Parts: sequence; C-alpha cells; structure tokens
Amino acid sequence: MNNTARNQEGIIPLPEPEHTGATSVEQALRTRRSVRQYKNEPLDIAAISQLLWAAQGTNHPRGYRTAPSAGALYPLELYVVAGNVTGLSPGIYKYIPSRHELKCVIEDDIRAALATAALNQTFVSYAPAVIVVSAVYARTTRVYGERGIRYVHMDTGHVCQNVHLQAISLGLGTVVVGAFRDNEVKHILHLPDEELPLALMPMGKY
Repeated sequence: MNNTARNQEGIIPLPEPEHTGATSVEQALRTRRSVRQYKNEPLDIAAISQLLWAAQGTNHPRGYRTAPSAGALYPLELYVVAGNVTGLSPGIYKYIPSRHELKCVIEDDIRAALATAALNQTFVSYAPAVIVVSAVYARTTRVYGERGIRYVHMDTGHVCQNVHLQAISLGLGTVVVGAFRDNEVKHILHLPDEELPLALMPMGKY
C-alpha cells in the first residue's frame, strides 16, 4: 500500500469528493443489498473519501452535514479501519468532517480482532476497509434528555443508509453489522470513554 502524506499530527487530507455521479437515487435504491462477501482487491482512498463525505461530510457553509441530525448536534463519530486501501497504511483513522480529513489513531491491521469482537463474523476481517459509527450520546441528551437516545439512533440509521447508497454508486458492497461486544470493539478502536460503538460497515468490491 502507498502511504498518503501526513503531517506530524497524523492528519491526512482526503481527495475532494464528487458531487455528481452516473447512478440515480432510484437506481441505488433498487439495487441496494446487504453484501458480506468481498473480492480480494484493494479500495482506493478516493472511494473512502466519497463514502465518508456521504456519511457525515459537510454540504453547507454553516457546517450542516449530508445526514440529518436532531438539533444539528451531530453526536456521531466515524472511523475507518483500513486493511487493504491504496493510499492508507493499515490502521485506524478518525474522520474530521469539518476539514474532510483523516487523523491516524494507530497504525495496525486490526480487522481480525474486530471480526472476533463481532461475534466471529469473519467477513469483517476480509473486507478491505470497515467504517465504524460511534456516538457521544451526551451531545444530544444534554438538550433532549432521555429522548435524545432515540435521536442518536435515528442519526445512525441516516448515516448507514447514506453509506449504503453511496457504496452502490461506487460499485461496492457493504452491510450494517450491529452484533458485537461493545467493550471489545471500544478497546480495539481506542475509543474515548464517552464514545460507544453502534455500527460496523465492512466495505469492498463484490
């Protein structure tokens, strides 16, 4: 894998996302399926860029994002677990929506450990990359109270569907994995105390 240039803080600029494509929303909806088998072929960093932008990228000068969020509080965080991505060393990377950048958390191929934590769903370890959605519930519950928990889960659904539809337009397959041991995934990803993992989305050609 070719390494993308990064600064001393481990920040990696992502390619500019495309804002037009050949696949209509209707076509993407018609062909969307859950995919658990992936070719042994690398993804490129441009595809990762596009998927992350679709999930949580900004689409407005005031910082609004591609997926709706209750009160525009944006409780979700996104990570990329890269294993076979041209332009990224194997490792864990956090997405920074405001600057459309990645920040390296750790350089290590942790896909096998992630698959084990996901109740031995081995296809997670075969995917070239896995997008992880986590949440800081307090960002929403401090405004909406206990009902905010529901809103965080709605946000997660919006993000996962955006990723699904964008994946189709890129000729990629994915599936939402919700069965995993929370504490193990949290430990593997080095998540802060206030973050809880909610979804894994292995990604690849099929």
